[in-house]
Amino acid sequence: MLVSIPYNKSENILLSIDDELLLGIFEPNEIPSLGAQEALTQALGNGIMTFLEGASNVLVIINDATRPTPTKAMLAALLPCFEQAGISDDNLTLLVATGAHRPVKDGELDQLLGTFKERLSPRLVSHEAKDASSLVRIGVTRNGTPILLNKLLFAYDRIVVTGSVEPHYFAGFTGGRKAFLPGIAGYETIVANHKLAVSDTAHSLALEGNPVHEDMMDALTHIKAPVFSLMTVLDKEQNVVAATGGDIVESFGKAVEIATRVFCVPIPQKADIVVSIAKFPMDINLYQSQKAIDNGALAVKDGGTLILVSACREGIGDQEFADLLGSCSSPDQALQMINKSYKLGYHKAAKMASVCKRVNVMAYTELTEGQVASLFLEPIADLQAALDGAIAEAKSKGIERPSVILLPDGCVTVPSLS
Repeated sequence: MLVSIPYNKSENILLSIDDELLLGIFEPNEIPSLGAQEALTQALGNGIMTFLEGASNVLVIINDATRPTPTKAMLAALLPCFEQAGISDDNLTLLVATGAHRPVKDGELDQLLGTFKERLSPRLVSHEAKDASSLVRIGVTRNGTPILLNKLLFAYDRIVVTGSVEPHYFAGFTGGRKAFLPGIAGYETIVANHKLAVSDTAHSLALEGNPVHEDMMDALTHIKAPVFSLMTVLDKEQNVVAATGGDIVESFGKAVEIATRVFCVPIPQKADIVVSIAKFPMDINLYQSQKAIDNGALAVKDGGTLILVSACREGIGDQEFADLLGSCSSPDQALQMINKSYKLGYHKAAKMASVCKRVNVMAYTELTEGQVASLFLEPIADLQAALDGAIAEAKSKGIERPSVILLPDGCVTVPSLS
């Protein structure tokens, strides 16, 4: 079978896989959809106009360009509501929830704002987690995490949060409360929160008992202005299949139920070889693409091979976790160092080291061979040759028919044994 593998925004790689070896190509499930416009309209309903009554200004929180959130469509649905409520553009600010990421680049404004770029780009502000002057300290979570949030939260009558909900490898799910922490939180807060990700209870789909999620929920209790949440759930083509609106906790919960139906995919058994692809925009760097490693690992047998396919268009994405792994001689040593001293990004290193202890991980990327090898990954220059080689190696170990699983959207597909 010839399979087309998405790569580097618009490229495709043809990969030949023996039908007898292929267990399946597993993608997010298809569910009935109203379409983006109708789903967003229903999610806003009459609730948004009631929410905006008496407001003089509005802060809208949006995702940055590392997420596939349909921000343009959401703005198209929201702007007429603001106009009807008498909120002029001068009284509107778009705050980009960058977390600890870099600020938005000019070249990303089309992706975020579309036809509203000229109108709204002067109203757009990128959150900067290390800018102390933009933050306010407002409390501590149950886990002892200091809560520092962008002070713009306290300068507006109303707050509208936009986002998309999908499985997240240590927060359980993206979306909802995540817009505030880590989205517009201070660096100190993000570091303390992400340190909790090394816990065994912080993993994909986990909310109850997940300390990372608990921190995020605790931060919500300190926000004084009314909040309206508009969340979307996307399909495998990154089209809107559902939207929820209203109270941030309730709308998040409803979106989680839908996202579980979409992204949790049953597999018949674990495979000897798994090819997991990080699609655009998650292929921006290795830091984001690691989610495809974490999810792919759920589908591969102990001692098997996991092949990551990701362009990593902007490199590694976080030097801290790369430096840690590069300074260690083994995944075990990396895990020991992380337990002794934590820095932001080390949770990523811990997850990668844990996978690399159990399986052989290869990476087809634009990174240099040296960069890839320093992270306990095996660099590959030819995807077909790498797959064929992994099959041949499995056969040399006595596996007569090495099984293969393909995850075309590995960053959001969560395999589970059926």
